[in-house]
Amino acid sequence: MNVGSALVSGDDAVPGLAVKALALALEKAGQSYASSVLMFLTAEFSSQAQQTVTAVARAARCTQVVGGVAAGVVTDSGWVLDRPAVALMVFADDLSLAGLDAGRTIAAPILSYAGGSLPPGWAEGGRRFGGSFTGPPGSVEPVAWQQGRLLGKCSVRLQGGRVEVDVSLGWRFLGRAHAIESSRAYELVRLGGKLALASLMRDVAANDDLVAPPPISTLCAVLINAGDPTPRPGQLLDASHHPVAIVDSSADESLTLSERPLPGQHLAWAIRSPATATEDMHRSVAQLARVAPDPEAALLFSCLGRGPYFHGGEDADVDCLRKRFPGLPLIGCYGTGQIAPSPAGGNRLLQNAVVTALISSSAREADV
Repeated sequence: MNVGSALVSGDDAVPGLAVKALALALEKAGQSYASSVLMFLTAEFSSQAQQTVTAVARAARCTQVVGGVAAGVVTDSGWVLDRPAVALMVFADDLSLAGLDAGRTIAAPILSYAGGSLPPGWAEGGRRFGGSFTGPPGSVEPVAWQQGRLLGKCSVRLQGGRVEVDVSLGWRFLGRAHAIESSRAYELVRLGGKLALASLMRDVAANDDLVAPPPISTLCAVLINAGDPTPRPGQLLDASHHPVAIVDSSADESLTLSERPLPGQHLAWAIRSPATATEDMHRSVAQLARVAPDPEAALLFSCLGRGPYFHGGEDADVDCLRKRFPGLPLIGCYGTGQIAPSPAGGNRLLQNAVVTALISSSAREADV
């Protein structure tokens, strides 16, 4: 095989855990060395990241060690969120990870990892997929590495294959879109003839399957652009939709959003639940299977609020992928943001999403 993955956890965040994971991944791939290594470490490794990356580069006999620190890690053999752990994938033979100045695959999507926000220049340019992590509170250490060095962010392309990417947002519409009538900076005041909170509660109450008002963290606003199709109650959001987090509610029944709502725009309310997220993940995996029916590996970037904590101790999103492709080498992480191409062009940073990429050996040009 050209690819192998491994997951190792322990009581202490020491480089030896990563070296052990490397040996297991190489054994699974049937290789004695790697052309490149993708590695994610849990936050306990923050102060030991460079030593760990250096140890893996030496043991793998390669300089292209790519990856980052995350809240948790996952592979095809399981996930870890609450203790030091290493998720590692090796690439060998024709498959490798290379810097943006290498090769001719300019149109291929860029595997990207960074801190809690989208770095300058990443919103435009080449199509990107990956994740981000804000790091532990008070942490100042870089959270990503490339070419065996901590750089704060990484950007690489796959050589020798193609990458197909899809996004599961995991939301469904509660009702139809309403015209925004008034706002104050990030505060949404009135829409559809009602105060913002009253509008939200009206659409919640109209859904008979909701037996009690859901937590505000499971609700969001969706900005609808002019010319977009009118959303239907119960419809799943797709990659073209633009979810916006609800930050807080005020005594005057206005709602603070994470982006500025503007009078004249339209807005719909949406909700997420484990069942909705799983349904949408099944759709995402099915879409990927149509364009990449025989992949060699998978990469997965999930939100910390979307993984096992959301699904009652099991990661139903990962299970969707593993059931569709049994035995497929997989590596991923749980972060605070997910990076994906925007259908309108450029790239965007998402929350509560799952970004999945399938790697195939075919040289056909990538399609995102």
